[in-house]
Amino acid sequence: MPTLPAQPEQFPEEIWGIEDPRITYVPELAQYAVVYTAYARGGACVALALTEDFHHFKRLGAIMQPEDKDAALLPRRIHGRWALVHRPVSGATAHMWMSYSDDLRNWGGHRLMLEARLGGWWDADRVGLTCPLIETPEGWLAIYHGVKRNAAGAIYRLGLALFDLDAPERCLLRGDPWVMSPDAPYERHGDVDNVIFPCGSTLAADGDTLRLYYGAADTCIALATGSVRSLIEWLERNGTRPATPSW
Repeated sequence: MPTLPAQPEQFPEEIWGIEDPRITYVPELAQYAVVYTAYARGGACVALALTEDFHHFKRLGAIMQPEDKDAALLPRRIHGRWALVHRPVSGATAHMWMSYSDDLRNWGGHRLMLEARLGGWWDADRVGLTCPLIETPEGWLAIYHGVKRNAAGAIYRLGLALFDLDAPERCLLRGDPWVMSPDAPYERHGDVDNVIFPCGSTLAADGDTLRLYYGAADTCIALATGSVRSLIEWLERNGTRPATPSW
């Protein structure tokens, strides 16, 4: 039985199902915030539910209208307001945005935080958050997916970016190469070829060992492990400070 099934009778934005939950524990609320994509006739939108035990959920409903997805809540307030990463679609390309709220229901203060790059980049067509941002002493670490389309179809790869702790819409470093690409047969061939798509991660008790859970070719779930410290060091070697986004 699904942990969080769609409830289109009470929440019509879920009539065609829900997917891609990102889970953040919020100490202030002593609850987990589950931010997920809900589908209806108008397209994909961002919805939010709260839970203490993953048996009982309080749905807040849609918090971002279509077309929007790839969203996660930060675990603490930023200057007194909640902060949400999400990915609205506004044409052929799609970028990552940060929005703020006083009550988790009404969102504003929208800021563009990471753009899909122009040209032949591996993340030229669209970018989106994977697992929730990881707080480190250097900043908020984002593992994001980038999409590149060519004659054979789309390829989903993973990249890294680092954002300011006190202004998480401000990108400090962005890696130029990707850090992970479809390579294994189960990542390259399946229902949707050449896709690696994480939604969740955990940190081990040492505070450094990262376990990244991802969908492979939309067919199976896989696990990759790494070190947060190593990812930060890689980003410092291979990252550049992007220009201030314009929109």
